[in-house]
Amino acid sequence: MKIGNLVFIFLVFAGTTVDAQNRPLTFDEAVKIALKNNIQLNQQRNNLANSQVQKTAAWAGLAPTLSANASALQVNGNFFNQNEGKVVNGLFDQFSGSLNAQVNLFSGFNRISQIKQNGTQLEAQLHFVHRTEQDAINTVTTQFLQVLLDVELLRIANENWEALKKQLEQVTEQVNVGARSPVDQYNQDSQTKAAEIRALQAEINLINDKALLSQTLLLDPSEGFDVVKPDWDINSISSDETELKAAYETALKNRGDYLRAEKNELSSKFALNAARGNYSPSLTGFWSMNSAYNKLASDLTAAPFDTQFYTDNLRRTYGVQLFIPILGGNTIFQNRANVYQQKTTYLNNKILRQNAEILVKTDVLRAYQNFKLVKRTFAVTLSQLEAAEMAFRLETERYNLGVTNFVDYQNANRVFVQAQADKAQAEVRLLFQKVVVAYAAGTLKPEDLK
Repeated sequence: MKIGNLVFIFLVFAGTTVDAQNRPLTFDEAVKIALKNNIQLNQQRNNLANSQVQKTAAWAGLAPTLSANASALQVNGNFFNQNEGKVVNGLFDQFSGSLNAQVNLFSGFNRISQIKQNGTQLEAQLHFVHRTEQDAINTVTTQFLQVLLDVELLRIANENWEALKKQLEQVTEQVNVGARSPVDQYNQDSQTKAAEIRALQAEINLINDKALLSQTLLLDPSEGFDVVKPDWDINSISSDETELKAAYETALKNRGDYLRAEKNELSSKFALNAARGNYSPSLTGFWSMNSAYNKLASDLTAAPFDTQFYTDNLRRTYGVQLFIPILGGNTIFQNRANVYQQKTTYLNNKILRQNAEILVKTDVLRAYQNFKLVKRTFAVTLSQLEAAEMAFRLETERYNLGVTNFVDYQNANRVFVQAQADKAQAEVRLLFQKVVVAYAAGTLKPEDLK
């Protein structure tokens, strides 16, 4: 009863997908959609934009600082009259303004180290974005190939089911004329039903894996699609030869995660140098210009605004200031704590870079060895399928002639169906392993499979 309900529900769901007008989805289109919609990739692109802003801000820190201020006030009471040089009582108007500039001439190369730190952080983020793009391509390729495999396995299961249904019709006719025992009809019917169940399960797997691909691409689940088998040259892929040593060198030059680890190590070294720069004396140049206008309401002889502000009260100041940290209590210990913290970060990033190098070499070695074995497996499945197909054809003829028994015929059919599935799986594994090799080497691009 449970199996019957499951089959009914599945047929209803499957019927809705079959009736829908599914649009074709090519591999190139799937990759483009993934690179556009991938959540992690878009987040890292946003982080990249932030890193660019931080680098620009670090460069801007070398520029002089320029500021201006102005004030206007009125005092009623005692005040110091700057023009007369004495304290007077009355209503007094004042306007003042100043322009100030300051430039850092030397601070233990602190600013230079910060610029280098932000520059290497930007490069590290660029490598991380590139690796995240490859992560997206790798994920989509894996899921796309799985859907292709599901389509092929469903085709094999349906063809086997149709063949067994025809065989059941022949056996039923032979039973009706007394040429075969009814037990052969029951056995054939049981095998046909089992093939139908396998076909239904294959379609369930296809629906589930298409749903996963749709979710990864952020496609509307109500809009159906059918994957289009790419025109990939499987023979060219199976004949590809890659030297292990060359693969190591390529990976260390292209793997975004390793290059990111390198840049993070270098960035933390610059951050350490910047923190140590706070121990050094700093030299600052400064320049300022200020003026003011003062007028007592009762003073009718006060100089006019232009004379006071632009001539009499105008003052310019410029020079250099040397600051030498000797003892500053909390400041000195805070600088030491910052240096120690940056040193710890540098040492940790150095460990991460070494670990990333080992990880890259391990990935390349595993992908290289698996690729060789998968190529051999694919070649064996071709021979296996050829032999199984011939054996099943001969066994079918013998079964129809009544020369062999049902058990031998059923076993030949099982071996033939399994050989077809093994060949389909080996082909997909070969394509996938080619992706794994390119992914491990850090050179993965959609055109690598063509």
